[in-house]
Amino acid sequence: MSHRRISESDKQYFPAYVVWELTLKCDQSCAHCGSRAQFARKDELTTEEAIQLAKELIAMKPKEVVLIGGEAYLHDGFYEIINFLNSHQIFVSMTTGGKGITPEIAQRAISAGLKNVSVSIDGLETTHNLIRRNKGSFEAAVRSLEYFKQFGISIAANTHINQINKDEIEDLYQFLKSIGIESWQIQITTPLGRASDRPNLILQPWDLLNIMPKIFSLKKMAHKEGILILPGNNLGYFGPEERTLRSLSESGNDHWLGCQAGKFVMGIESNGGIKGCPSLQSNAYIGGNVRDKTLREIWDKSKELQINRYRTVESLSGFCKTCPFAKTCLGGCSFTAHSILGRTGNNPFCHFRAKSMAKKNIRERLVLKKNSPSTPFDHGIFEIIEEPFDSKEQFIQTNKDRIKKVILNKT
Repeated sequence: MSHRRISESDKQYFPAYVVWELTLKCDQSCAHCGSRAQFARKDELTTEEAIQLAKELIAMKPKEVVLIGGEAYLHDGFYEIINFLNSHQIFVSMTTGGKGITPEIAQRAISAGLKNVSVSIDGLETTHNLIRRNKGSFEAAVRSLEYFKQFGISIAANTHINQINKDEIEDLYQFLKSIGIESWQIQITTPLGRASDRPNLILQPWDLLNIMPKIFSLKKMAHKEGILILPGNNLGYFGPEERTLRSLSESGNDHWLGCQAGKFVMGIESNGGIKGCPSLQSNAYIGGNVRDKTLREIWDKSKELQINRYRTVESLSGFCKTCPFAKTCLGGCSFTAHSILGRTGNNPFCHFRAKSMAKKNIRERLVLKKNSPSTPFDHGIFEIIEEPFDSKEQFIQTNKDRIKKVILNKT
């Protein structure tokens, strides 16, 4: 999880923040996984090919490379890739579920040059294990943080907020504080990949009206306790708490600057596919493959990676086009908007939008109309229905037992 600034003042766009999926092989099969990770892709880069890609990447001078999966540590070249990037003064971090981390893996990764690790914690033990569909997942994740901390590395946590864990945010913060995390990234579960198979897992836009003030209060508390809480790219935008939520310091005055995919962010898939953000839908946003073109050529010339470089308000639709923050926001997170309507430019997961609707006694309900095709980074199609805010709840979240059955039974 990066705390380094990506500045719009740079004269030229470059991949400052790179998220590299080393393999899709995973030791868990989580209910909300956007990449549907479990098995390696058939055509994943070998270690030799990955090192060659790293050479091309280094020439583009990224500030940070985050290794992910699946589980990055399951790639045969995991340590060699860390070492190579680190030897060229690249800050290397990792995001992991932590299930298979041992003291040996932690120590060896740190020796190779790993500087930071963020472990996914999706709730307190029962909730986390349910979402991860693995009874030992929570214990293993916590243990992995302890290993990395023991060996002197900076530790962080990241959490997806959804219908199952939305009421545990405050308790989860207290737990994470107790185990010594230095920072915590919070985002919302997007209907991407396996999460798209479980539409009742996904928040409704009006849930932000309760969730955002909670996170705001926690962030103010966390600043005083030496912990940095940051919203993910799909959490916000432009509510009354915006500047505090997006700032790195207690006195900061930051705000959302629009999706950085393809501007200062790059995603690399384990078979060499390149896109502007690691979570973008593969079928729509892969700009090329490093087996066919150079990384520089893909970054500079592919139209798929230029989606945010020349966007204007004219590309927006619905509420987003009429929003007073439209020119700055440009529809929020690209992959989140696309996961709902199959296109960018109209994103109902917006705090300002939800508050604006509520003032008119209106809320937006997302209803699945088309199922996803069950491929990595896929999505279904939702319809946005406006209804009175006092409508009776008809959702599965009112029946916790049924929610559990849905999560546990889906593949």
